[in-house]
Amino acid sequence: MIFGGDWRFLVMTEKAELRKLWMEREAGLPEDYIAESNAGIIRNLFSLREFQNAETILFFYCIRSEPDTHEMIRRTLDIGKTVALPKTYPKGIMEAREIGGFDELTPSRFGIPEPAAPAPVIEPDELDFIVVPSVAFDREGYRLGHGAGYYDIYLASTRAFACGIAREKMLVPRVPREKHDVRVNCIVTENEILRF
Repeated sequence: MIFGGDWRFLVMTEKAELRKLWMEREAGLPEDYIAESNAGIIRNLFSLREFQNAETILFFYCIRSEPDTHEMIRRTLDIGKTVALPKTYPKGIMEAREIGGFDELTPSRFGIPEPAAPAPVIEPDELDFIVVPSVAFDREGYRLGHGAGYYDIYLASTRAFACGIAREKMLVPRVPREKHDVRVNCIVTENEILRF
């Protein structure tokens, strides 16, 4: 018999193994596929009615071979929408802070650029749309994050439309789940739009 604590340990171990495997897979993606995938993800994201109707959008700052949010942010600012990026704190706390450009960012404790302290806070209920990162998504809208829990906590506090972006090759059959895991409303890849 598996008790609660044992089950959670097994899920966390499974997540850690899948996270390592999928990050290795991401690192090995060919550059031509990445470029083609980026273009398709941007095209499909910007075609969403929820994105088009949104006034305030929370992006994430992409690193490594993640989908290119830098180009998304530039285009979104160019069409006059309000853009925010996460500012993180200990214990899984995250804020959305407004930016007007990349020159307003400073390195975080994780080494990922974040809005500097003076950037205005946008409250969770003021956001219309959130672009959600992952190591991997499954086809039911669940994500495997980097393990810190920031987005699960934040998504539970907002009614904004949550859209995961992922390369088609980074979808998995099923992500291990825990009670606190929050499903996104939609996943956009270069080839398709999945709604839940």
